Amino acid sequence: MFFITGSDLRKSKGKPNGKKPAPEEKKLYLEPEYTKSRITDFEFKELVMLPREIDLNEWLASNTTTFFHHINLQYSTISEFCTGESCQTMAVCNTQYYWYDERGKKIKCTAPQYVDFVMSSVQKLVTDEDVFPTKYGKEFPNSFESLVKKICKYLFHVLAHIYSSHFKETLALELHGHLNTLYTHFILFIREFNLVDPKETTIMDDLTEVLCSSSGSSSNGSGNGSSNSAGAQNHVKER
Repeated sequence: MFFITGSDLRKSKGKPNGKKPAPEEKKLYLEPEYTKSRITDFEFKELVMLPREIDLNEWLASNTTTFFHHINLQYSTISEFCTGESCQTMAVCNTQYYWYDERGKKIKCTAPQYVDFVMSSVQKLVTDEDVFPTKYGKEFPNSFESLVKKICKYLFHVLAHIYSSHFKETLALELHGHLNTLYTHFILFIREFNLVDPKETTIMDDLTEVLCSSSGSSSNGSGNGSSNSAGAQNHVKER
């Protein structure tokens, strides 16, 4: 297993693959019959807002940890189809993502290798008490927000790859409703707290527009509502 420390999370970049863009294929995941599929009609705009009684870092920690587990689970459902042969690069549309090791060396890896790098690194961080503290009296590090931003960026890459390369398999498993719900929740969360540069998510703007338009547009900055996220507060520090 290839582990990357928190300081190395910054070393993953996406660049155009340099090749002449192929004629754009019809995006199956944008078909209305599939974009309408959800597992709930809950108002996610309210769900992502920061409850008044919860510390911002604790809210970011609990939600980030939950998204990590759910995205990891969603990827696992199609992982047998994501192989070094079928996905020779970590590509989404005409953008290819590379991983950079601790020495700054660019690694052109297959999609399953890239996802393994991401999940291994994030797993190491979210279980590190010095980074994601769960005990009363333990403080979050000064770098916590920047680490959350990097984690969310890489989790977005994984979601985008599932849509762009494995939506047919997701459909066959009848899990597209789960994927749409997860994507909508995740996008509105990262928008609410400005966790990912919009330039990073532009590649999936067509899907975001369709899925999130009916869920309300998120405001910039931190929310201050009172709604609680079911299942997302499992990280809140023990008292």
